[in-house]
Amino acid sequence: MPEAAYIVDIVRTAGGRRKGALAGVHPADLGAESVDALLERTGVDGSAIDDLIFGCVSQIGEQSNHLARHVVLASKLPQAVPAVTIDRQCGSSQQALHFAAQAVMSGTQDMVIAGGVEHMTRVPMGSPFRLAADAGLGTGPLSDRIKERYDVAEFSQFVGAQMIADKYGFDREAMDGFALDSHRKAIAAVAAGAFDREIVPVTVTLPDGAQHVHRQDEGIRFDASLEAMASVKPIREGGTITAANASQITDGSSAALIVGERALKAHGLTPIARVHALAVTAGDPVVMLEEPIQATRKVLERAGLRLDDIDLFEVNEAFASIPMAWLAAIGADPARLNVNGGAIALGHPLGATGTKLMATLVHALRTRGLRWGLQTMCEGGGVANATIVEAL
Repeated sequence: MPEAAYIVDIVRTAGGRRKGALAGVHPADLGAESVDALLERTGVDGSAIDDLIFGCVSQIGEQSNHLARHVVLASKLPQAVPAVTIDRQCGSSQQALHFAAQAVMSGTQDMVIAGGVEHMTRVPMGSPFRLAADAGLGTGPLSDRIKERYDVAEFSQFVGAQMIADKYGFDREAMDGFALDSHRKAIAAVAAGAFDREIVPVTVTLPDGAQHVHRQDEGIRFDASLEAMASVKPIREGGTITAANASQITDGSSAALIVGERALKAHGLTPIARVHALAVTAGDPVVMLEEPIQATRKVLERAGLRLDDIDLFEVNEAFASIPMAWLAAIGADPARLNVNGGAIALGHPLGATGTKLMATLVHALRTRGLRWGLQTMCEGGGVANATIVEAL
């Protein structure tokens, strides 16, 4: 019988806006901030960690050449701790958590740190493609066979988000309204101290030499309004997807300590959640971003739970049309979705977002005295992860 997988603690840095408070922090150091916080908060000796699994999407420049290993070397973990860097696009750190849970469930490892980091200021989104093209390295990631099969020159998340908005009949006003709600929920969460337990303060040196403790998500627009959002130009001419109703470019990291039952007993640890069910699915790579719907159905079936059993949902707000379509197709209670705001307000640091959302979900469940949480997100290529956790 497989072991259970437990979350002993899970943390994240506050999101940094593009060229914001975290701009001067190297990605390896930014990842190490979350890892070190886990070690300090749990009291676990780093030598007991069997592996570090870290997600990152743009693995080039400062994030290249095995970033996860560099996170180990920049952290308080012993150099003897191995590491692996994975890329499942926006779901990279959610997949890291899945791999970690599978490792302890199988009994092959006892204690694993899963997380991710993305520094979108220092390594901008799309850098691998642009730099490869500039260097003349081939014709791009899509072969002629793929282009012919799908009748496209490229797969675009922006095109996919617009296709979903059109399919479900979401107009600009509706998506801007969803985006405004994201900011309002995030503002309320900050006022209530809802993020205090999950956020790791990061001390940064500003350009003028002053020290600043970064502890609040920079992307939240406290003066957000529908009027201001309406003034933002569409990303593509004639479209309804805009920067105002899409996720923000963000710097950040997140990490979770995943352990099995043997480790709980051996180290005297008290878990805060149990990983109950895991699923990953794949569908149309052109529409691309609709797959969380199928992933949700699959993980509920695996868990033997009904939709109404789930107390809180975290569905990544890559674009407003994605969670809106998910709500329409799944039929979930909107009041249970992204209760502390989502990526439109809080940011989407790509490879770090999976465990970032899980941190928010687990702590929100515990704060409210609730039990079941479900997290899912759309990913490049038409893939989606879904995870159900039980708060303890």
